[in-house]
Amino acid sequence: MKLTLRIWRQSSATGRLVDYVMEDLSPDMSFLEMLDVLNERLITSGDEPVAFDHDCREGICGMCGLMINGMAHGPEKATTACQLHLRHFKDGDVVTIEPWRAEPFPVVRDLVVDRSAFDKIVAAGGYISVPAGSAPDAHATPVPKPDADTAFEAAACIGCGACVAACPNGSGMLFTAAKATHLGVLPQGQPERYSRARDMVAEHDALGFGGCTNAGECTPACPKGIPLTTIARLNADLLRGHTIRSDR
Repeated sequence: MKLTLRIWRQSSATGRLVDYVMEDLSPDMSFLEMLDVLNERLITSGDEPVAFDHDCREGICGMCGLMINGMAHGPEKATTACQLHLRHFKDGDVVTIEPWRAEPFPVVRDLVVDRSAFDKIVAAGGYISVPAGSAPDAHATPVPKPDADTAFEAAACIGCGACVAACPNGSGMLFTAAKATHLGVLPQGQPERYSRARDMVAEHDALGFGGCTNAGECTPACPKGIPLTTIARLNADLLRGHTIRSDR
């Protein structure tokens, strides 16, 4: 099959879209495999290869953040860019590939963005402070099944940033909510539950992410399907956190 790739190329403060015609592509290729083939051809011809993030290529690590035809990770729901295959496109299609567009995600080069802002949000409170010592016995702390299900659902977040890229406000609240929720619903996370929400949201705002206005674009773009109710839970904990602080 044949595709025309319009790829964002940027090595300095400004960039531009550059067209590459790719022929003899297999429909069974993954999207990143196609970029590998393109780079092999560019290197052979003495041109600069396209920089893009990748690691596991199994939909786990969250590195492969690409806007594909204006959609985070491309047209398939619950699918990362590395797991997207060319059979989902038509022969002769023009495919536009861009990096995430958000103020806290500056472009490093071409399709690579700096997502270290997410690490700062987690560092602000996405952890549980416990005394060091030996591991507790299995099942020493019972966790109700509904709480365990909610925690696992939130913990599925891979931190890819698709929620930010899809949000018209550039909000990272779905990510922040997922990281706070998967700890906040467990017994071990209760002592810091409300301060965690308060501190993580404060860091989220300080880093320049936009506010959440419930546009709802984040959940459809999320490759792991983190629900909007996760943000509602974070907001409830945030309100409680501010109430507790004001009562002191």
